[in-house]
Amino acid sequence: MRLTWDSNHPDGGLRATRKVAVVGLGAVSVVGIGKDEFWKGLFKPSPAGVKRVENFDPSPWLNPKELRRYDRFNQFGVAAADLAMQDAGPLNLPSEKVGVFMGTGVGGLESLETQIILAQQRGYNRVTPFLVPLLMTNAGAASIAMRFALRGPCETTSTACASSNHAIANAAHLIATGRCDAMVAGGQEAAITPAATAGFTNMTAISSCGISRPFDKNRDGFVQAEGAGVLVLEEYEHAISRGAHIYALIEGTASNEDAHHITAPLPGGKGAEACMRLALDDAGITPDQITHINAHGTSTPLNDLSESQAIYSLFGDRCPPVTSVKGTLGHALGSAGALEAIAVALTYENGLIPATANTKDIEDEMKLDLVVDEPRKFETGYIISNSFGFGGHNSCIVFGPAK
Repeated sequence: MRLTWDSNHPDGGLRATRKVAVVGLGAVSVVGIGKDEFWKGLFKPSPAGVKRVENFDPSPWLNPKELRRYDRFNQFGVAAADLAMQDAGPLNLPSEKVGVFMGTGVGGLESLETQIILAQQRGYNRVTPFLVPLLMTNAGAASIAMRFALRGPCETTSTACASSNHAIANAAHLIATGRCDAMVAGGQEAAITPAATAGFTNMTAISSCGISRPFDKNRDGFVQAEGAGVLVLEEYEHAISRGAHIYALIEGTASNEDAHHITAPLPGGKGAEACMRLALDDAGITPDQITHINAHGTSTPLNDLSESQAIYSLFGDRCPPVTSVKGTLGHALGSAGALEAIAVALTYENGLIPATANTKDIEDEMKLDLVVDEPRKFETGYIISNSFGFGGHNSCIVFGPAK
């Protein structure tokens, strides 16, 4: 991972000597809560329709007083962070050297929408005094920091569907540069509300049949989902010294902007391709060293075409196996990248690539080695995970095997 980008330097810039390890995983997802249920769920049939975290009970993590002040997106994040911290084990670090970096697309939209309706029906004097902390996007990161008394940097990234990928990348840089020794990073989202659904529907972004089928000829939009994914990242040598279980390393990251359209990707996937190239450059590797691509793969006509074009431009006919877990999980917006990062970590752990659910007939012009029908054995190596958001925000992370 580069510390500086300098075209005059022999290798383009100085590189970090501190490695970043993934040591803890926590998932609150539509297929299960906790890393084990999440992984199992990626291999089960995916029913049609909006994908909610059914029967979610926040009481193991939050008391009644806290529940009045925590929007659903925040409840998801706290639960996922607690699971990730338990998985990581005792960090044994000063609180000032551990921070939080979370991503969300819209924050407490459910609370905002509910309170606006209440105000219109019963008057603005009935609006809860907790509305501001309920809706503010940074409440998720702040709540996690307070829960674990983490006094390092605590920040929130909001770049639509790239939010949590950016959050993980930003957290990794804080460790690589020595500012922090560990970070709690990921994303949280709960935006399945009547207004949000209407907005996505009216812009024809949502599947009319409720089926997510990434890269398929018959794809017709994404399926709304919710959830949270949290990773605990730690400086590699410190993780080794305390005997932590290391799932993977973060070898490189990249971020760029299409600067083209508020919702449509840059034609030909040029922005996504450039972002992937930057991530490989940051990791100091070449395209032929990538052995798997965890695609953004939303099941929308424009996104999937653009991403497939970007992948082919970079990898050509030697495309590594590609999968999109959104076929199973739906699209959880700002938390999607974090859930996909957990899928990547568990791919290393289990040596298996989940199939892209519901995809049966790959678009002719999409020259991808898409994993469909059955999971595929993973040949260990580097994995690139893509996230692209409305507004033209692109984020790519290169993961490497634990050494």
